[in-house]
Amino acid sequence: MSGERLVLASKSAARRAMLEGAGVPFSVQVADVDEDAVKAVHDPADAAGLAVELARVKALAVSRHDPEAWVLGADQTLAFAGGLVSKAPSMAAARDRLGLMRGRTHQLHSGAALACNGQVVWSGVDTATLRMRDFSDAFLDAYLAAEGEALLGSVGSYRLEGMGSQLFEAVEGDYFTVLGMPLWPVLAELRRAGVLTT
Repeated sequence: MSGERLVLASKSAARRAMLEGAGVPFSVQVADVDEDAVKAVHDPADAAGLAVELARVKALAVSRHDPEAWVLGADQTLAFAGGLVSKAPSMAAARDRLGLMRGRTHQLHSGAALACNGQVVWSGVDTATLRMRDFSDAFLDAYLAAEGEALLGSVGSYRLEGMGSQLFEAVEGDYFTVLGMPLWPVLAELRRAGVLTT
């Protein structure tokens, strides 16, 4: 591997697992940013743009403290019924949200940004469209009981890599995008930056 260092500015276990699985050497420094403040000044109709902006803000926040490293920021937004969906604050809210999304389609936008020396040098976004099946209330209750409060850490109250896969009848788009990062473009940029061997 090269001498370039990569720092992941995200606390997401799924993003860490993606990079580890791809054999990318990195360390983690969670970005301390006010996501609500970023969302407050962003057009709520532009969910894809918000995912990129959040990724950029996270990458910049960590890059300013560690300017010699390459810093990867990432974030994901969920667009449903013409609006943005945030993480559910409680299991009851997660149940209500999944009930509303049942039998309908939503989009996940996964943004990423790479920063170095306190400047963003690349950013991008990818979108996946997911259609939930018309599952029963009994299945929903069993799903929530099995997955527990870990679901509150996911914007859609599901993990496709877990039992959440049973919520869906179709997914259009890249699997890694659904998990929370556009991995293929990120790997290409890491090669360009010299973090990975070409």
